[in-house]
Amino acid sequence: MKYIVFILFTVMTNAAAQLMLKQGMMSLGPISFEGANPLVKLLQIVFSPWVFLGLCTFVISMASHLYVLSKVELSFAYPFLSLAYVAVAVFAYFVFREDLNGWRIAGIACICVGTMLIAQSGRGHEDQTASISPDKIPANETVR
Repeated sequence: MKYIVFILFTVMTNAAAQLMLKQGMMSLGPISFEGANPLVKLLQIVFSPWVFLGLCTFVISMASHLYVLSKVELSFAYPFLSLAYVAVAVFAYFVFREDLNGWRIAGIACICVGTMLIAQSGRGHEDQTASISPDKIPANETVR
């Protein structure tokens, strides 16, 4: 549980990147590849300010996630990324005035409950592994 700050940082930077990408695509307007070199068009999209900032934020999020994965079990850390769905839905409601209806709120509640259950499953895991020390292994046990 001591890495929860890094996990939540990963979630929030992931959500922030999504919001920046949305803002960037809104500022570019409808995308069309008609009469344009696809590579040039792609570079225009990638290097537009909001999209570029969003992609850079994704890199920061991924670096944080890699750090987390080096410290905790994947089956514990990865489900927390679903909280990015929650953050994006809530922030999109306030920033972009997107719909946040009853079905979405119910889905958000399910995600939050599921994430809390997963968080509870991680409690005590560090204590269990820390409590096993070589001096507590019976003498007749062999290490393989």
